[in-house]
Amino acid sequence: MKIGITGLNNVDSPGPGVPVIRAIKDKYKSNCTIIGLIYDSLEPGAYMENVAEKSYMIPYPSSGLDSLLIRLKKIHEIEKFDIIIPTLDSELYGFVKLTPKLEEMGIKTFLPTLDQLNFRAKDKLYDFFKNSGIRVPKNILITSPEDFKKFEDEFEYPVVIKGIFYDAYIVKNEDEAISAFNKMRFKWGVPIIVQEFVKGDEYNVAALGDGTGAMVGGVPMKKLTITDKGKAWAGITIADPDLKELAEKIMDKLKWRSGIELEFVKEEKSNEYYLLEVNPRFPAWVYLAVAAGQNLPAALIDLMNGKEVKKFTEYEIGKIFIRYSWDLITDIKKFEEITVKGVLSNG
Repeated sequence: MKIGITGLNNVDSPGPGVPVIRAIKDKYKSNCTIIGLIYDSLEPGAYMENVAEKSYMIPYPSSGLDSLLIRLKKIHEIEKFDIIIPTLDSELYGFVKLTPKLEEMGIKTFLPTLDQLNFRAKDKLYDFFKNSGIRVPKNILITSPEDFKKFEDEFEYPVVIKGIFYDAYIVKNEDEAISAFNKMRFKWGVPIIVQEFVKGDEYNVAALGDGTGAMVGGVPMKKLTITDKGKAWAGITIADPDLKELAEKIMDKLKWRSGIELEFVKEEKSNEYYLLEVNPRFPAWVYLAVAAGQNLPAALIDLMNGKEVKKFTEYEIGKIFIRYSWDLITDIKKFEEITVKGVLSNG
């Protein structure tokens, strides 16, 4: 199989591409060839050994669908993709819209629908789940700093300021809120989300949905170390039937088709779980699920290929992941190759 995978930006806030590749290679080994699809010539995954056999530059989502499709067609003429797996939030809308074109080219995907992407979006999450019995912190959309005054009766500090795609800041007063709003606005544009702050420990679930509402597999973990960007830097698999049942309820409600990450906080006072976010792809820590006994990315490949996939029922409790930094040394020739030619071969 020739498999194209994005998200090789394995930096301080890593993309899921490298762990997804590790998981697929664990099962398929020499029976697959991985083609990295990268947005920046310095994405570390393109240079790492035993990750992508070859990597190609593709245009940023902001360049439009036509540019992306033209580039993918050109790469496909060379590589003859069987499968493409996009792994980043910001690119999924484009790839979902291009799915019919990719299918015409003989390229398989296994992605959610546009409606599903919209239902779980940060600005729609509260409204979608509010009558389902699933607790979600209340949120408000704002487009200017003046809106903090307009909506001040609807929330109390601290609150969480979020971008539509990425980033979040906990702020304690209006001055901090305006500062966070301006950072978000310049980086991601408007609207910006103001979300009710729920104090407690953070938990995540990496899962795979088959599109019918069934959860093929799901592994919950508790965050042990969190970066200043709110990303898990260490975590441990836990046994919690209530969290697993809640994850299955969410998957059934969404009828999710693909990998997914569910983010929760367990409120200190009530001990109840609140759903913070639904990320429409596997998380960067998905290899912890693999190590615990559920190879969700490999199961995704099987679903794409029309194979019967049995539901995962067990996983190992107490598996820990710890992320770390490692200086990767490469040569200027490789950098020149990807920068000038748009392609880098690790063969």
